[in-house]
Amino acid sequence: MKHWIQAARLRTLPLSLSGIIVGSGYAYYQNPDNYNYTILILALLTTLGLQILSNYANDYGDGIKGTDRNRIGEKRLVAAGIITAQQMKNATIITGVVTFVLSLALIYVSFGKDNFSFSLLFFLLGLSSIVAAIKYTVGLNAYGYSGFGDVAVFIFFGLVSVLGSNFLYVHFLDWK
Repeated sequence: MKHWIQAARLRTLPLSLSGIIVGSGYAYYQNPDNYNYTILILALLTTLGLQILSNYANDYGDGIKGTDRNRIGEKRLVAAGIITAQQMKNATIITGVVTFVLSLALIYVSFGKDNFSFSLLFFLLGLSSIVAAIKYTVGLNAYGYSGFGDVAVFIFFGLVSVLGSNFLYVHFLDWK
């Protein structure tokens, strides 16, 4: 179990939560009487799932490509042979499925049955977030190796995290 916790890279989790906290905090400021704590909990859990998914996929992708073979610093578990590539791949898939289910619950709690267009938008954002978390280092065209990792982090853990989490509460964007 300790190796899976190590592979989850707990030190990365607080930063991933910051966008949700900012967007949710602003939603509370906008409408404290109708604030939905279930949205907050599901948004935080979904974001944790995305970050752990990204960390597992990164360990897997770099491990099978040999990128981490001569790594200086904290060892990556697939490259070190502590966790097999297949075990990490399975953990990545399971984490992706759990995160997807959490995102569906979040969408339902936020929009219910009556707002198909918003639900569809957030469904697509959720899928895109999961794909981006995996494709950072996994696959033939992994974008993390071509310098687009920082752009993806800004988009998904910046804009989508802050604006998206706020929108889940208030159902509009406030540009004031």
